[in-house]
Amino acid sequence: MIAIIDYDAGNIKSVEKAMSLLGQEAVVTRDKETILSADKVILPGVGSFGDAMGKIRQYGLEPVIRQVAGSGTPFLGICLGLQLLFEESGESPGVPGLGILKGKIVRIPESEGRKVPHMGWNSLEFPVKGRLFHGLLGEPYVYFVHSYYLEAADEQIVTAVTEYGVRIHASVEQGNVFACQFHPEKSSDTGIHILKNFVEL
Repeated sequence: MIAIIDYDAGNIKSVEKAMSLLGQEAVVTRDKETILSADKVILPGVGSFGDAMGKIRQYGLEPVIRQVAGSGTPFLGICLGLQLLFEESGESPGVPGLGILKGKIVRIPESEGRKVPHMGWNSLEFPVKGRLFHGLLGEPYVYFVHSYYLEAADEQIVTAVTEYGVRIHASVEQGNVFACQFHPEKSSDTGIHILKNFVEL
């Protein structure tokens, strides 16, 4: 069973639908015992870093997420779910993130001919090919929607990058913790391949 953590963030239904497409039993929940007993856990999200951390703390989910991350259970953060795993975000100064991984979230710089948010398809490069990308060839395209991006403190955990005026750390892997800035559930066959790799861990 895969637990999809419900903290009132957007995009949960599309993740649930992708799991169903893969034939996986998925439960959208904020129940501690359900999350801790799951075979795998997904933290999706669209929206503001500060609002999301507020909801996670309001629902008492912070210690649960930390416990899962430390338990060895495969854990996947998606989009805002990636950002929340880190220490801080320029979007919400003074609001501490989960700090499970080291690094900060910064705003994509605006430049002529390049709109922010970064919205649409962009290709990935793999400095270190993580387990989520097993079997993918070349520089596959995935779907992004974000105005802030990750600068990981340790580049050794970065498994995918993309370019959008700056070099964006697009995916990370550390032990049982995985995260993607892009939306695999909206990234067509490539995204389903990535999610399939996750559910088969």
